[in-house]
Amino acid sequence: MKTLGLLRHAKSDWDDMAKRDFDRGLNARGRKGAALIGRHILQQQFDFDLLLASPAERVKQTLAAALPDAEPTYDQRLYLAGAETLMDVLRDSAGDAECVLITGHNPGLQELLFALVPPSAEDKLFDEAAQKFPTAAFAIFNLDIGDWADLVEDSGRLVHFTRPRDLDPSLGPGH
Repeated sequence: MKTLGLLRHAKSDWDDMAKRDFDRGLNARGRKGAALIGRHILQQQFDFDLLLASPAERVKQTLAAALPDAEPTYDQRLYLAGAETLMDVLRDSAGDAECVLITGHNPGLQELLFALVPPSAEDKLFDEAAQKFPTAAFAIFNLDIGDWADLVEDSGRLVHFTRPRDLDPSLGPGH
């Protein structure tokens, strides 16, 4: 059994339209959401052996606010990666880690949710995450594999899903 965490970057700053997508940071709401979800991750005592992350600026700022003591391994393949690329990176890079956190982007993270969870394991928690995997959302999967090289579709179960708005309603839609 392996454990996979997914953390989507927090809300990005669109004020400077001259910046490339890759270089956009977080806005104030994003920094607040990242810090809040980071405290949640620490309170839940998730212990990641490896943190793989997109090198985009908004991901770096999310991690700085959420998990400032983390030492991420940045992988260019994770920038705007789809589900298959995310699984390839895990197969290539996770090694002997038991618990891995990927910090990246949608739609790839939500696509990975659909790829990992078989219809037989879909439940209320899955339905919440499937509806929308918003900025700074955090999910945990238990994977029925002994080695990351064996990662395939339909090998997981979603066991935890939290959005910043679950922790502070002022971070929800319409606020």
